Amino acid sequence: MSVTTLDSRTALVVIDLQRGIVALPTAHPADEVVARSARLAAAFRKAGLPVVLVNVTGGAPGRTDGGPAASRAFPEGWTELVDELDRQPSDITVSKQQWGAFYGTGLDLELRRRGVTQIVLCGISTSIGVESTARDAYEHGYNVTVATDAVTDMDAAAHDRAVTTIFPRLGETGAAADILALLPA
Repeated sequence: MSVTTLDSRTALVVIDLQRGIVALPTAHPADEVVARSARLAAAFRKAGLPVVLVNVTGGAPGRTDGGPAASRAFPEGWTELVDELDRQPSDITVSKQQWGAFYGTGLDLELRRRGVTQIVLCGISTSIGVESTARDAYEHGYNVTVATDAVTDMDAAAHDRAVTTIFPRLGETGAAADILALLPA
């Protein structure tokens, strides 16, 4: 399904467009994802709709084959949001310790206080932070839309699976330009 509409109280949620993650090798050019996400953020602000900027500052505890994420130390500046997002005082900022932006944060409360019923997602990485947030948003009862050309992943196959198999089960998908066209002037 392609994106058909935006609720009158839709928020943009930008996942992990921070210096350390944007610098990683990705399946699609990260600078294009950042540019499309920045255009979405500017348009949402102009329409008077909430913009949520999310970064990851730690990891969940627990044993994994990849090692404990919670004990990882990030280099200086790694968690800082990229300048292209043009962070504004009206933006909601969320720092998370897990993959998804809802668990262990005040995101749901911030959105509900503003009457938000739908979220548009963009960012990196498609199969981890974006997908986890999309799943949680769906389970919280939000309408979910993913800007499919404003997301990417370190793994092309994981990105493709999320875009073609997972996201259509959680909501609607569309290009950033399609979403921009639905915003009020």
